[in-house]
Amino acid sequence: MNKNSNKPEELIAGYHRFREGYFLEHQKKLTMLSKGQSPNIAVLSCCDSRVDPTIIFDTPPGELFVIRNIANLVPSYENDGRPKGTSSALEFAVMELKVSHLVVLGHAQCGGVRALMDRKSNHTPSSFVDQWMAIVEPIKQDILSQNLPAEDRYAACEKAVIRQSLQNLMTFPWVEERVREKKLTLHGWYYDLNTATLSFDQETDSTHSPS
Repeated sequence: MNKNSNKPEELIAGYHRFREGYFLEHQKKLTMLSKGQSPNIAVLSCCDSRVDPTIIFDTPPGELFVIRNIANLVPSYENDGRPKGTSSALEFAVMELKVSHLVVLGHAQCGGVRALMDRKSNHTPSSFVDQWMAIVEPIKQDILSQNLPAEDRYAACEKAVIRQSLQNLMTFPWVEERVREKKLTLHGWYYDLNTATLSFDQETDSTHSPS
């Protein structure tokens, strides 16, 4: 039986290109990475297939610890005994890898944000996406009260979600402690798919400009 049967052909072809090209060219470093990782930067990014942090920042394997979810959201700290995907990944990055920088990377044309903004206010969250985006429902209400044009509402929400995620990060005691001790710096960056520009906000990142 062909072990590659029923696999997307383009992925298998890409794997062979990797084995015959990138892997051979960087075999020494990749072999070293197989013994452990020590990235200095963690990036919390959206799952959007168009926003790949390793491509945007042109980084090789081992340089970034990437956490991805819908709309690059950080929930508030909760220790209720239930499984926490994003929170556990953050804990690993901060407590085990001891990264020095944590970037919340938002982006334009975010599907999660558009789903939130387009949903009727009296709609009861039912899907997993609805329930997840309900974390930032107050942001939606604030933006709607500003009577902005539709496209401006989306962009305003995308940027506000970055700020909210950074605020929520500070509810995690081990994040707050490392920030207070100046062992961890938080950053909020926004990527525009149309222009491939990266911007930052003085409110969310007063230490490093990505320009």
